[in-house]
Amino acid sequence: MTSPPPGGPLLLGPLLTQLRLARGWSQRRTAAELCAVAGVPTLSRHEVSRWERQVRVPGDFWLRWLAVVLAAPLELLTGAATSARRLAPPPTGPTGVARSRAALLALAQRWRADPRAELLVAAPGRLAEPDVPGGGFEPAPPILSGDAARSPEEAYAADLAGLRRLDDLSGGADLAPLGTDRLRRVARALPRSGPAGRRWLLPLLAEAAQLAGWLAADAGDPSAGLDAYRLGLRAAAAAGDPALAGHVLGSASHLLADAGDPEGALLLARTAHAGSRRWASPGLRALLLHRVAFAAALAGRPEAAGQALRAADLATTAPAAGREPSWLYWLDAPELTAMTGRTLVALGRPRRVEALLAGAARERGRPRRAAVYGGWLARGYLQLGEVELACEVAGAALVDAIRAGSPRASAQLTEVRRGLAAHRRAPAVRRHMTLVTTTRPYLPRPPSSGRVRDRRR
Repeated sequence: MTSPPPGGPLLLGPLLTQLRLARGWSQRRTAAELCAVAGVPTLSRHEVSRWERQVRVPGDFWLRWLAVVLAAPLELLTGAATSARRLAPPPTGPTGVARSRAALLALAQRWRADPRAELLVAAPGRLAEPDVPGGGFEPAPPILSGDAARSPEEAYAADLAGLRRLDDLSGGADLAPLGTDRLRRVARALPRSGPAGRRWLLPLLAEAAQLAGWLAADAGDPSAGLDAYRLGLRAAAAAGDPALAGHVLGSASHLLADAGDPEGALLLARTAHAGSRRWASPGLRALLLHRVAFAAALAGRPEAAGQALRAADLATTAPAAGREPSWLYWLDAPELTAMTGRTLVALGRPRRVEALLAGAARERGRPRRAAVYGGWLARGYLQLGEVELACEVAGAALVDAIRAGSPRASAQLTEVRRGLAAHRRAPAVRRHMTLVTTTRPYLPRPPSSGRVRDRRR
């Protein structure tokens, strides 16, 4: 009998896929079998696809007949359906985000069942079209200075590394179109590559998708971010790299946490850690445990958050030099310390907030990092009743968010302003609100269309 994976509850979509494939059936065959036994001729393979992608959850009528045709215990299907409904997206979220979220959650469960499985690599949406004219590799124009003698594969890798470094200095408002462009270039090259090129390109595709998803999330476009992460998970699985797949899912967990979906974030974080820990470096293990802790704190699960924080401390005190993948270059001891501080603030335990967060909040040269952790430091000060310090830190974070061009960092400061509303008569709060009003025209904003527009056009 199928049992729940260690990374979280069993969801109906992946379970249906697993049971169907075990019988060697297509979705069309499954729909035909259901129509035959239920006496309802209108069910199509499209509805089966929606169930497997968890765009919809079947009701009791179809669950009973699914149990019959798939020879599965009804209690198993009912429990998985209950878990899927419990993880329904927040009701205020856009429809496109809900679809992308459901598809990623279902794919993550399939990957967790077998992290070494080569999942179908298919680029979502516009990333799949069209192929590069003329075939082969399309070398990307360098972001930084490049070497004309480099091979196309080396050019792709160097280009992604350059874009990651730019991400330290600027936010998604400016870089998301570049991330999407780089992802398209690698995705278009894959179908026409041979075996050797595929070995090179699949890990690069996973890295490009993770970076594009991160930049889209920072630009305030969660649907595009989730779609990119789904492609990244497929590519990392096809490349046989569970560690990179775990990093992709950990990044997606962070997106859902920021989007007000802590339960979805917690499921993805636990799935990422459980599926990749055998292959993860010390730094990646610590990072994924911090993702679990943060999501658990936001979900109101203090015991689970505390356990994850303690496990992260045991995993590593700092990323090991020479043992971490290149895409994790940014993770250092101060970052892990700040992550601990943020989680403690989310838990309402701000006693050590200054020691844990002040360094990252006041760091020069990384404005988005300073803005994000500055916002959490301000929230910690508010929990301690230090209103003037909260205003001072929040003001600096606001300027950093503008400097970085990060809609995500700017949006997170909204929570600080809600907390300051209870002290609106205080002079420091009035000064801060004046600053907010003055800077409003310069605040980075998410794309109004729901997709990041290419600002170079």
